[in-house]
Amino acid sequence: MAIFEAAIYNAEVRKKVAEGECHRHFTDDWADMHYIEIEANTEELARAKVQVKHPRVQGFVLDAIQALD
Repeated sequence: MAIFEAAIYNAEVRKKVAEGECHRHFTDDWADMHYIEIEANTEELARAKVQVKHPRVQGFVLDAIQALD
């Protein structure tokens, strides 16, 4: 199984922070990029795992994903 690194942030939080407000459910640090390691057999499966834990409908954006050596 390979290890992938995903770069994600939350667009809704980013917008709220830019407006000087706070998001109701997520901390302000989600306005910044977070780097998360995921174990998966393929990049496609790694993307799917990210989407389950950090869904687009909640404002999360998967900016990039790459396999780690």
